[in-house]
Amino acid sequence: MEYRPLGRTGITVSSFCLGTMMFGAWGDTTYEESEGMVHDALDAGVNVFDTADIYDDGVSERWLGLALQGHRDDVVLATKFHNPMGSDPNRRGNSRRWIMTAVEESLRRLRTDWIDLYQVHRPDPTIDIDETLGALSDLVHQGKIRAIGTSTFPAPALVEAQWVAERRGRERPVAEQPPYSVFARGVERDVLPVCQQYDIGVLVWAPLNGGWLTGKYRRGATPPASSRADRVPDHFDYGGRAHERKLDAVEALVAVADNAGLRLIDLAHAFVLAHPAVTTAILGPRSRAQLADALKGADTRLDDGVLDRIDAIVPPGEMLNPVDAGYDPPSITDAAARRR
Repeated sequence: MEYRPLGRTGITVSSFCLGTMMFGAWGDTTYEESEGMVHDALDAGVNVFDTADIYDDGVSERWLGLALQGHRDDVVLATKFHNPMGSDPNRRGNSRRWIMTAVEESLRRLRTDWIDLYQVHRPDPTIDIDETLGALSDLVHQGKIRAIGTSTFPAPALVEAQWVAERRGRERPVAEQPPYSVFARGVERDVLPVCQQYDIGVLVWAPLNGGWLTGKYRRGATPPASSRADRVPDHFDYGGRAHERKLDAVEALVAVADNAGLRLIDLAHAFVLAHPAVTTAILGPRSRAQLADALKGADTRLDDGVLDRIDAIVPPGEMLNPVDAGYDPPSITDAAARRR
């Protein structure tokens, strides 16, 4: 397992991170299977684990905290807040009121006194970023969190957070968690360069694009039962142009991988880790078998020739399906924001 610095925080993390979104009902996973994945990851040298309060309404955090008992000092533990935790309109978002409550609830579920990386799960245009950074800075000073991160923030929001932190004396975000894969390269245009400019560590989610880059979705083949295609149909655009483009691209990428003597899954992970801005790739398995399969390629490296051939199939900055960006601002999603 390779280890890399997380920006300039002094924290060192493994190039693979175990993401636990599939722990619980979202992945139809038992606690025993989830615990096994945690221990298998530790045995493989993985030292960073990512979760969020919203994942199965706190179940992922509870199971991860339980599985890490006896290993807490040896791992970098990351979680997130922002999404609704119940029907109360104040139990969501990026306000100081919610942050101070959310962190205590996550700490209890995770069975820990501190969180290494506390991440804002999505932007909240209704809240002044200074309010969010002020609350998170207080948590750093109290020792409840070690570092501040963001997830799926557009480049202008990343820059604004850095400027506000500097000008108002706040702790600055030191990590970003964007979607990035061969099929979703939009962050290459501005997010990843901004992260490099400000020494922001990068933990990429969906490096396999929801399973597309495992090779199990092929032209003429029936998708496997109980897959991401069932749970997140928007990302598959059945019958649409994006779906057809992905099917074509998979066939071309399989040929590139075969020619290089690689599996498609290993090529996909090595691709995101080849970008100089990227610190770690988040794996999101539903089983120990899936995790073991992904970990087989931990030492895969791609030469310039392979990377050039990937660029020819999916050009830099290209998004085969815009949904894979993971976030649209209100200026896009709310018609009223565009009308007088």
